[in-house]
Amino acid sequence: MSRSALVGNITAMLEDAGFAVSDRCAIRPKSFDLAARRGDDLVLLKVLGNIDAFDGETGAEMRRLGSYLSATPMVIGLRTRDEDLKPEVVYFRHGVPVMNPDTAMDLFLEGMPPLIYAAPGGLYVNLDGDLLADERERRGWSLGRLATELGVSRRTVSKYEDGMNASIEVAIHLEEMFDQPFSSPVSVLDGAEEVRSAEPTPEDPDADPDDEHVVHILTRAGFTVHPTARAPFKAVSEDDDRRSDQIPMLTGHSSFTPSAEKRARIMSSLGEVTRTRSVYFTKEQSKRDAVEGTALVSCDELASIDDPDAIRDLIRERAEEPSEA
Repeated sequence: MSRSALVGNITAMLEDAGFAVSDRCAIRPKSFDLAARRGDDLVLLKVLGNIDAFDGETGAEMRRLGSYLSATPMVIGLRTRDEDLKPEVVYFRHGVPVMNPDTAMDLFLEGMPPLIYAAPGGLYVNLDGDLLADERERRGWSLGRLATELGVSRRTVSKYEDGMNASIEVAIHLEEMFDQPFSSPVSVLDGAEEVRSAEPTPEDPDADPDDEHVVHILTRAGFTVHPTARAPFKAVSEDDDRRSDQIPMLTGHSSFTPSAEKRARIMSSLGEVTRTRSVYFTKEQSKRDAVEGTALVSCDELASIDDPDAIRDLIRERAEEPSEA
């Protein structure tokens, strides 16, 4: 299956599951392909045939964007170089959850998150330690008795009951012994924090030298500007003024070419899904005030305004307001 067809299938699946889905980010470079929202759940999706193409720089960017936009970064793929991705399993690459389309379908359409996750050494599950301890005590078994049945140490059983995760083999053995499951779903839409290694959000990349004057003016106007490296926009800007609505803003900057207009349209679609404003700063004066929902502001206009509130008002006047629907 081509990647384009795979993206189309994932889009259709998400729409069937009740998600609002952005236009595909069909420009390069791109850290993600789609944004999708259902209620408070916002997902940034990278769709790949072979997930080995997902590199560390892209993973870092997706994690940064997830932090700025309160979104879950996620990769949906078919295989690695060596094998197909297993169904009902969540993998991790560069701190980002990865799953195959069947697992994604179970999660989004059926509301069934995966129970199994891959980590160095094999496949694992979350154990409900309290339930395990209750069932062991109900049977009158000591820690040593259960350890003998499982073929592990008493200390290991104690760790299971304290919340340590277990191999899938141990989970199956427990289920067979007690005739009930002890595994808990992996909270993928919360970033699967309970199973992946805790890593701080990667630091922002340096701004493109060509964008530094725009960053400087926005910073002076009271915005915190987070440059991007591979997104279809140059930065995510946060308004630090507590008197304002503090809605994040997707920011672009270049000459207003046909390629820039395409980016502005994608930013409009993304802004609708991510509930952000979007603004494109052009190097020359444009006869238009906006491209769909993306405000167009020339760099000369931006530089001529000293009042931070006036800059915010200009952007709000031209940009489409984010929908809360």
